[in-house]
Amino acid sequence: MRLRQLFLEKIINFYGPFVGAGVRLQKMTKDYRHARVSMKLTFYNKNYMGTQFGGSLYAMVDPWYMLMLIKNLGRDYIVWDKAATINFRKPGRGTVYADFNLTDAHLEEIQATLATQNKMDYIFKVEIKDKDGKLIADVDKVLYIRRKST
Repeated sequence: MRLRQLFLEKIINFYGPFVGAGVRLQKMTKDYRHARVSMKLTFYNKNYMGTQFGGSLYAMVDPWYMLMLIKNLGRDYIVWDKAATINFRKPGRGTVYADFNLTDAHLEEIQATLATQNKMDYIFKVEIKDKDGKLIADVDKVLYIRRKST
């Protein structure tokens, strides 16, 4: 199991959209409950104004909660990214970071809801910050989750 995680951690940094955007997975905990992602400002993710391109900022937060939920909920659930809203707060002028935390409370709420209904949408909040902790953008990630039919 740990070998699969190491493979995921290494190979995901070579995923085409991440390479093009400069996105790097810095850390993923063994239990898939926490991930830290960074993105340096480079010539290929810089916009006309010389700051982080908005599409790259979104790309850095795209798949993480889906992957974390798949690993933590198990094979009895289907998880898909459904929608997102990104609010740009300040131009990103250097390396930016995003942290993803999946708590017991998140999992308990999802499992309790799906015990009484077939499907649900769940919203995770993600903040993208610079090296000084200043908010660059915040994102609402909507995930579609349902139990598999038995």
